[in-house]
Amino acid sequence: MASSAAPLHDATPAFNLKGGSFTATVLELLSTDPEHLRAQLAARTLDAAAWLQQSPVILNLEQVAAETADWPALVALCRNHGVSLVGVRAPRALQASLQGIGIPVLAGLRRKGAEVDRGGDDSAATQTQAAAPAASAPAPAPTAGARAETRIITQPVRGGQQIYAEGDLVVLAPVSAGAEVLADGHIHIYAPLRGRALAGVQGNAEARVFCQSLEAELVSIAGRYRVAEDLRKTPQWGKAVQIALAEDVLNLLAL
Repeated sequence: MASSAAPLHDATPAFNLKGGSFTATVLELLSTDPEHLRAQLAARTLDAAAWLQQSPVILNLEQVAAETADWPALVALCRNHGVSLVGVRAPRALQASLQGIGIPVLAGLRRKGAEVDRGGDDSAATQTQAAAPAASAPAPAPTAGARAETRIITQPVRGGQQIYAEGDLVVLAPVSAGAEVLADGHIHIYAPLRGRALAGVQGNAEARVFCQSLEAELVSIAGRYRVAEDLRKTPQWGKAVQIALAEDVLNLLAL
């Protein structure tokens, strides 16, 4: 009688191993006080729960590495508030105390994620970075009085693509869903913004985002952000707007 069982040695591949690199949100801890963290996570996730749950998040402990804390409890606290933690970034001196927390501990991360285009011909294919855990070299400090040049992009920014500018960024074409544009300064998009735009990524609270049609997945200035679920409820959705940060709140202003 013939057996219906699958052959013991099936040469057909069941899976592939491929390198990849993905954009992740970084949650940088500034306090290890559980009650302080719990209160602010609860407040923040009310308006950003969908983003935090759907986007991979790296927990950065570099600012609190000198403190003594119950690290597994802090990781659990973040997860209990819907934060999708996929890794922890910490100095090597702290890593021994992080063993057993249930997620990978990384010595360092690349500053930007998949498909980071840093310059050159904007019509060419973007540079894809390998998904290695080694930290990238820190950017050199700007010379006193020096000002980063404005970067201009003339081609559409495709889904999965990430464009970064050390100064202002001007995009003369649509930013597709799943794409991300970042700048240390302002971001000007003379077309629909359907992906993510993050201005002032080095902490410049004076930076602004301008676009001809607000259809974004996320907009951010100096780390403060609003997601599509919230943006769709505003009268500025689908219209030309400028986005500015005032008193720690992102304001949508008609152009």
